[in-house]
Amino acid sequence: MRSNFLYTIQGWSPSSPAARAPARNSLRGFRNCLFGMLLLGACGSAAAAEPIRRGIAMHGEPAMGPNAQPLSYVNPDAPRGGRIVLALQGSFDSLNPLIVLGVAPDVVPRYVLQSMMIRSLDEPFSVYGLVAESVEMPEDRSEIIFNLDPRARFSDGHPLTTEDVRFTFEALKKDGKPFHRSTFGQVKAVEILSPHRIRFDLSGTGDWELPLIIATMPIFAAHATDAEAFSKTSLTAPIGSGPYRLSEVKPGERVVLTRRSDYWGEDLPITRGLYNFDQIRYDFYRDANTLFEAFKTGLYDFRLEGDASRWATGYDFPAVRDGRIVRETLPIRAPKGMSGFVFNTRRAQFADVRVREALGYLFDFDWVNRNLYFGLLTRSDSYFAGSDLSSAGRPPTPEERALLAPFAQDLNPAIFAGRWKPPASDGSGRDRRSARDALALLAEAGWALDGRVLRHRETGQPFVFELLVNSRQQERLALNFAESLTRIGVQAKVRLVDDVQYWRRLSTFDFDMVQSSWSATASPGNEQRNRWASAAAGRQGSLNYAGAASPAVDAMIDALLRATSREDFVAAVRGLDRALLSGFYVVPLFYVGDQWLAHDSRLQRPETVPLLGTTIDPWWRARK
Repeated sequence: MRSNFLYTIQGWSPSSPAARAPARNSLRGFRNCLFGMLLLGACGSAAAAEPIRRGIAMHGEPAMGPNAQPLSYVNPDAPRGGRIVLALQGSFDSLNPLIVLGVAPDVVPRYVLQSMMIRSLDEPFSVYGLVAESVEMPEDRSEIIFNLDPRARFSDGHPLTTEDVRFTFEALKKDGKPFHRSTFGQVKAVEILSPHRIRFDLSGTGDWELPLIIATMPIFAAHATDAEAFSKTSLTAPIGSGPYRLSEVKPGERVVLTRRSDYWGEDLPITRGLYNFDQIRYDFYRDANTLFEAFKTGLYDFRLEGDASRWATGYDFPAVRDGRIVRETLPIRAPKGMSGFVFNTRRAQFADVRVREALGYLFDFDWVNRNLYFGLLTRSDSYFAGSDLSSAGRPPTPEERALLAPFAQDLNPAIFAGRWKPPASDGSGRDRRSARDALALLAEAGWALDGRVLRHRETGQPFVFELLVNSRQQERLALNFAESLTRIGVQAKVRLVDDVQYWRRLSTFDFDMVQSSWSATASPGNEQRNRWASAAAGRQGSLNYAGAASPAVDAMIDALLRATSREDFVAAVRGLDRALLSGFYVVPLFYVGDQWLAHDSRLQRPETVPLLGTTIDPWWRARK
């Protein structure tokens, strides 16, 4: 008989606390024992075959032990009640952020829907049971079986069953964003074994992350969702099994969520300390300045600040001085992602890697950081900066060399050796050496100065492109970069558009250059395909804005998804980092090393800050 891992969410065993708990827990333990009998022939055999677990980790074992308990970064005794008001910049014309069409806030999959397992923010990538009561998975991860909790209910009282899981999987595979379409397309088959038991055949995928992606898929109600209209934008509030229901939707203005009094998972250990507010309201503002002014006047309660100049100078107002608003700087221990001006390599003028590298010399980080951001930012030198996954300053290990050997001719030698850094300047804003280095590379690629205009030597075409932005903050930085480019005869036209137009143009790759960023986690995985794989370059709606189509990048993504040990995984991610940097797909910008928070003084949080940074989910409002 093939040996399977049995991950039992309640962690029941004859000597566990659950076995000594009241009758309800005893019955639950009996049910798990009965399941073990069906699987292996006897309850004692199940215990002897494999250790009882209740979570899955990308590599190794999940940090939380076999006994059900709250997450490590919550206060399980946090008081409940009150309201929190949040704010977002922009607008929305849909409530489903999982499809290509429309602009939608992330509130529905976060609070209204639920997944079979929930991710811990204090681990690289580990998931623990939520709707799924237990899971089974062989060591080679060639399949995964989820056993759903029979208590799970949608907000309309309908039970959540495996039919809903399969319906959601098929809908996202057919009409979801490119990430879900490509990831779920690897699954060989989905088999419903019973109303609460479903099997996914993952054989042949070699994708170590795929079981965790399926486990965290938000589940739609099959009986209340129109499969034919799933891909279309809609402002109809969906039916979900989560702790909140949508109680008000005002298009482009407001979304209000109200905590359910009949939430089925109220007593689950994994949800203790989460979802403490009776009401969560999101207000929408058209631009960044209006958004900040609204915070200053107390119109919303919690703000994540991303503007260094505003953080340095903008918080000297009465509510801060008298203590009604508190400022905090919290550590983020996860890798820092890449932020940059992104070249659309589908455009002819950006097809040559030498051109892309050359334009990077004209971004004067030292001047920008000092004059625009009060020296608070750090230059991006990796797609996984500030972590052991970064290749910056590290020579390749033997494992990396083996992975990258077939692609040596495509890699920048300095990047491969770990010696490369983004071009530095004298900080004057007019560094002549940087301009000379850029023009030398451009000359190799067929461009030359004609007076004050850079032209292609063969066609005579001037070097002109549009830099698309969607906020005044982006516009300020883009204008600075555009001015620097004029020094080598390049004309960059900065164009500011509204949020809806901006995202529609990005989804169809209708731009020359944009400022964008890709967040990083401690466990990069399938999302890298949607960002950088060759297959995503021509797929509208993907995050491969650069149009990257590199065999080296594809191979490194495959390698990190195949990795079964941390050592192999780190080697593959560093290899990916070197391949991406060698493509010069972006002009690297900068990152903030910590979380900058400002919030109403009556909001309180747990002492523990998770690895990936804090969110409002474990916060609460202090009682008067």
